[in-house]
Amino acid sequence: MNAALYDAATIILPMIFAIVFHEVAHGLMARRLGDPTASERGRLSLNPLRHVDPFGTIILPAALHLAGLPVFGWAKPVPVNYNRLRHPKRDMALVGAAGPATNFVLAAASSVVIGLIARALGPAGTPGAVLTFLFYNLRNFVEFNCFLGLFNLLPLPPFDGSRILRGVAPMPLARLLDRIEPFGIILFALVFVVLPQLAPSLHLADRILLPPVGWLLDQFGQLASWVAGSPGLQPGA
Repeated sequence: MNAALYDAATIILPMIFAIVFHEVAHGLMARRLGDPTASERGRLSLNPLRHVDPFGTIILPAALHLAGLPVFGWAKPVPVNYNRLRHPKRDMALVGAAGPATNFVLAAASSVVIGLIARALGPAGTPGAVLTFLFYNLRNFVEFNCFLGLFNLLPLPPFDGSRILRGVAPMPLARLLDRIEPFGIILFALVFVVLPQLAPSLHLADRILLPPVGWLLDQFGQLASWVAGSPGLQPGA
């Protein structure tokens, strides 16, 4: 396989599935809390074609990776009807938290699988082409889930962190977040794209997100090493 295609496959596939599981988790939590809208519209499927946004899920992440920038993306949001939730204010926070929580669980599960593969191979084992491809996908899956989960915890509309904040905030702040949300994409572009170009020292993705992402990857690396019995194994390396 062409090296560029191989590299793209180990990036795009983990990114797509990290985003798909994230979105489906929102829909499943909403259904559990009384809102079956996502289920009624066929959006609780793990079929990526039902969730993929061509730009946000494929083009943007690939371009960021090739540019050496932090990789992130999005899928078509799973529909949630605020008014059908049994306790709308509280439940919307739980729906928001379900996506990042799922990402962290998937990162932990992938780290365990990486450790099991390493344990099965042993210190002198040589993985074949299929196992090597699987390893790179799992490693990237850990990275993408960590970044996606933490990125979505930012308390800025329309990210999940703002929905969690809204669920615990007093009503005046909740109403302020509601007013800001329609302009969320514009705020995102200003804060994460325009501002770093004008003032590189204010590159918030680097200054705010990368340290906790690095810390989280270290924890999952230790988990993989513990499972493998090999202290040098790092799934996020």
